[in-house]
Amino acid sequence: MFLKRNLAKYLKHYLTKYPIVTITGPRQSGKTTLTQKICSDYQYVSLEEPDTLEYATEDPRGFLEAYPERVIFDEVQQAPELFSYLQSNVDRDPRPGRFILTGSQQFLLNQRISQTLAGRIARLTLLPLSLSELCKRPSQQLWDSGKLKKSSEPPKSLFFYLLSGMYPRLHEHRLDPQQFFRDYIDTYVTKDLQQLLHVGDLRSFQNFLRMLAGRCGQRVNLTSLGNDLGVAHTTIKRWLSVLEASYIITLLEPCYNNFNKRLIKSPKIYFLDPGLLCFLLRIKKEEDLRFHPQIGGIFETFVISELIKSYYHHDQAPPLYFWQELAGQEIDVMIDQGQSLLFPIEIKSSSTLSQKFFDNLNNWLDMKENPQTKGCLIYGGKEWQKRKNIQVIPWYGVS
Repeated sequence: MFLKRNLAKYLKHYLTKYPIVTITGPRQSGKTTLTQKICSDYQYVSLEEPDTLEYATEDPRGFLEAYPERVIFDEVQQAPELFSYLQSNVDRDPRPGRFILTGSQQFLLNQRISQTLAGRIARLTLLPLSLSELCKRPSQQLWDSGKLKKSSEPPKSLFFYLLSGMYPRLHEHRLDPQQFFRDYIDTYVTKDLQQLLHVGDLRSFQNFLRMLAGRCGQRVNLTSLGNDLGVAHTTIKRWLSVLEASYIITLLEPCYNNFNKRLIKSPKIYFLDPGLLCFLLRIKKEEDLRFHPQIGGIFETFVISELIKSYYHHDQAPPLYFWQELAGQEIDVMIDQGQSLLFPIEIKSSSTLSQKFFDNLNNWLDMKENPQTKGCLIYGGKEWQKRKNIQVIPWYGVS
């Protein structure tokens, strides 16, 4: 079963404009499936196969002569030597659609691209499935502009999607989430970290992952994390950067448009998949989620990851931030709409609406010199409502 991906039309478009198109994203997000389905006439070459990788690194010029065009190079960050040769190759023959490059580490891939292939390449990002893609319905691209389309409730419960996460293979083959994420961490996450940082103590790193899971939705404190693990805060900083570069976590930066208020300056940590987060928190059953002490952070992870996908999967950078005063008032997400307009979003996991959920939104909208007049609340319930200038969106309407 191939689930249609929103990014497909952008891949098709850029293949008519650029000689090289890259798709980055986490392992198992569907990059290989997407490229092979959309470009079935392209030759597929995996650079994770040892003999192929040796050929590409030992003789990159000969390698490209063997695959001159209409080819997919998968996990291309394994052979960074190729990028300089790709530059001269497409300079000689700049016809569009010659190469598709996929990679799971934007860290290495984008560094090489910025150095050698700027202006010759289009870059796309594919994350795991959005809820709209999984449910085979149009995505809510304009949900923050007041042009909402009220979608129908999905076939499964909120807790099912939180526990299972959104990796395509898990849903396509109906895999057990516990087994899938255990293998995912053992096979991909630790492998990538060893490759990038040569970590010797994998137990400490896996403890670090679980510690991050327990702090999901909280601000980053490198010193505290380092002290709890017994490692230097500089090591923690490197580990965080690699997890972010491998699309395991995202750091939500604070918004600095402060309306003369003192604001929190450190970013918040979120995982990019709620299923992986639940696995790291050792949550095994849907019923365990309902009253779990971390349900707020888990639900925020789900909503924020869906918001991020709604931008990346439509070829846009996510303009997402959070806002928080030192005194404690906060808004979970701000969408930077340009021209000093910030669209505020509050996220509540409760399935029952409470008037107090609107307090921070109303206080922020009422601030002096604030040009924004609208906001929204995303919650764990099922009803669409409008409370004055605040749109209430059920959990399944965010995607």
